[in-house]
Amino acid sequence: MNDQRQHHRLSARDLTLGYDESRAAVVEGLNLDIPDGEVTVIVGPNACGKSTTLRAMGRLLKPRGGAVLLDGQELSRVPTRRIAQTLGLLPQSPVAPEAITVTDLVSRGRQPHQRWWQQWSEADERAVTGAMALTDVTALADRPVDALSGGQRQRVWIAMALAQDTDLLLLDEPTTFLDIAHQVEVLNLVRQLERTVVTVLHDLNQAARYADYLVAMKAGRIVAAGRPDDVVTAELVHEVFGLEAIVIPDPVTGSPLVVPGAPVPGPRSAGTSHMRKAPIT
Repeated sequence: MNDQRQHHRLSARDLTLGYDESRAAVVEGLNLDIPDGEVTVIVGPNACGKSTTLRAMGRLLKPRGGAVLLDGQELSRVPTRRIAQTLGLLPQSPVAPEAITVTDLVSRGRQPHQRWWQQWSEADERAVTGAMALTDVTALADRPVDALSGGQRQRVWIAMALAQDTDLLLLDEPTTFLDIAHQVEVLNLVRQLERTVVTVLHDLNQAARYADYLVAMKAGRIVAAGRPDDVVTAELVHEVFGLEAIVIPDPVTGSPLVVPGAPVPGPRSAGTSHMRKAPIT
């Protein structure tokens, strides 16, 4: 087991997380290995700890207990500059400086790679223009970010994260505010990136289609983790989301497709007597 874990650049060990010491933990005793070079998608109901876990992996939240490991070293002990060059994070609802243009915001993704004696390079320019082209925001280059629509702003933030050009990329609900066409474009882009990606998504069918590795969470714990074909079952949907459903092959990709039925009667939190066990991998 230990030898296997050494092959994961990003991991969580006995991770306990919360926002207020006087309140119960949001995540407790979580263990997770992120597969290298693949797309990992975290799913689960609201307030289950998905985004909290992602924030801890990006060192935006200090653990109450346990640790996030980067290349086997506790993230809290890794120099900030090295983290910025290795791990990129796009949080929920980021806020841009007032009146900043699209090009200027995307260019900020290059700051970790610059030195005082070399403020801008051809590599920086290529990274910025490439990221803007991939996210279809080149035509918006000179416009103020605060004058854009919500969907346009989201694509600009994704471009900034891509311009950072890190081996590890964490995206918290990257399809927020996007129409269905741009959701598909962004997720297709994520699939094409030759790097390790961890993203939080609300749409289980999108998660099943685009994930190499899927993590299902509920109430601060991992209920199931593995390949979508192995993890996404009617039993899992029942347990995690409190929803009756059938799971069929997606007619386009062959990935699991969840067809919802009626909600399970009663509050989700009223015990687990009606739940069936989900597969643990």
